Amino acid sequence: MSKKIILTGDRPTGKLHLGHFVGSLSRRVEMQESGDYDNIYIMIADAQALTDNADNPDKVRDNIIEVALDYLSCGIDPAKSTIFIQSYVAELTELAFYYMNLVTVQRLQRNPTVKAEIQMRGFAENNDAEENQQRKGTPVGFFTYPISQAADITAFRATTIPVGADQEPMIEQTREIVHKFNSVYGETLVEPHSVLPTNTACMRLPGTDGKAKMSKSLGNCIYLSDTAEDVKKKVMGMYTDPDHLKITDPGKVEGNCVFTYLDAFSRPEHFAKYLPEYENLDALKEHYRRGGLGDVKCKKLLIAVLEELLAPIRERRKYYEQHIEEVYDILRRGSEEARKVAAATLDDVRRAMRINYFEDTELIARQAEEYRK
Repeated sequence: MSKKIILTGDRPTGKLHLGHFVGSLSRRVEMQESGDYDNIYIMIADAQALTDNADNPDKVRDNIIEVALDYLSCGIDPAKSTIFIQSYVAELTELAFYYMNLVTVQRLQRNPTVKAEIQMRGFAENNDAEENQQRKGTPVGFFTYPISQAADITAFRATTIPVGADQEPMIEQTREIVHKFNSVYGETLVEPHSVLPTNTACMRLPGTDGKAKMSKSLGNCIYLSDTAEDVKKKVMGMYTDPDHLKITDPGKVEGNCVFTYLDAFSRPEHFAKYLPEYENLDALKEHYRRGGLGDVKCKKLLIAVLEELLAPIRERRKYYEQHIEEVYDILRRGSEEARKVAAATLDDVRRAMRINYFEDTELIARQAEEYRK
């Protein structure tokens, strides 16, 4: 029976937030505890973070510990999952270099995730000369991000990649690279598949402003490490229905952040505990739609639901914040283990590509015999 292996991770550009939690983190913990997987590798992708933070390395450096603290606080167990730092696994860079020869520039340009990220970060040029002076060209490392990600995934022979919906095109490109490599050099690499959140509200959690997905760069996040007071303040300021001016007004739940978050986080038992006059979320939505229900009441429910989720995360984080040396030891040991696994895959790749010159004793003997004739 083939092994079931997970590879996932995050860029260390800031503390992790609720979007990370519903999009991937909570699923990682579930998979870790299920016992259904042979190995789980969780990567802090510092090298990938540098592709658009090359002029600010301290940002990446300082946030390594923040991401590690969030992982451990959410329940990632280093005894069950290998947490490692990407840049400490040099084999990933060599694999990416070889894969570059299997992907065209045109194919990278068609990758919708790459296009969206380039536009969001202001790398892409346009026809406005004045605006272009304020913009940077796209770094090659950022442009080839899907190739780097393919190296990360295949190095660990990962079969399962928990991702948000916006990352699905990246996994598809990895599958293309695997197929191309195996077609050219023989069956060597494992083809992965993605696992998306099962709750549709979790596929792309909006920011508290309701205008885009939750993003550190947009300042619309609720962080996993936020205090109870921070969470309360952010929820009370959430975007709702702008036409719901009075309690008696009918309200819209579609595009209403409070209800989107309740879709993602609330469970039937929350209503029995915090709002017993409603049987479930559907009943609450129905009341809001017909009018007679205020935003504040809905927001107070959401605050209670989020506090129930975040309080134990906050408590575990306090422990690790007082044991930072222990956290770095976890990262060091994880990186050492990850490098051993990636090195074994790289050996197979080099052998398949026939660039394993020094270990090919038959090649050396044959050529020696030829030149002695």
